[in-house]
Amino acid sequence: GLPTTGLRFFTVYGPWGRPDMALSLFARAIVDGEPIKVFNHGHMLRDFTYVDDVVEAILRAVDVVPHQRGVPDSGPALPTGLTHAPYRVFNVGGGAPVRLGDFITQLEEALGRSATRELMPIQPGEAQVTHADVSGLERELQFRPSTPLKEGLRAFVSWFLHYYGPAQRPSPPT
Repeated sequence: GLPTTGLRFFTVYGPWGRPDMALSLFARAIVDGEPIKVFNHGHMLRDFTYVDDVVEAILRAVDVVPHQRGVPDSGPALPTGLTHAPYRVFNVGGGAPVRLGDFITQLEEALGRSATRELMPIQPGEAQVTHADVSGLERELQFRPSTPLKEGLRAFVSWFLHYYGPAQRPSPPT
């Protein structure tokens, strides 16, 4: 009978993001003058969500307890007298997918440097499009993630350059 809320995050980015994720890998490679691998030739669509919007969604969901009983799925019937606990799941995403190639272009603008793009085929099992339907989040929590990608990337780049510093290359021989 424990009420639960699930939050499904879509392509979260921002300061302190995982260093093995595309944004950090791309930023480091661009700063270091190394090529970046761009899968599906940059045509994938991702619903990018700035970390501050994710935090706001979590904070709003914490105090709003679901009361309506969940609808049983098509699995095995529950023993007589038992019902599913109240639950809900919210998508947390920008609500507007962005082409990966456009994402990289905006990252280049934020860094003030161009990337060398190594265009690659799509990886097996990779989703071509992610898109969050945030209508439940809007309806029940009166919230819609709203950080523009350009603004979020500028904040990430500011943090990234401060935290990691610019590329350290040896001076060319004289």
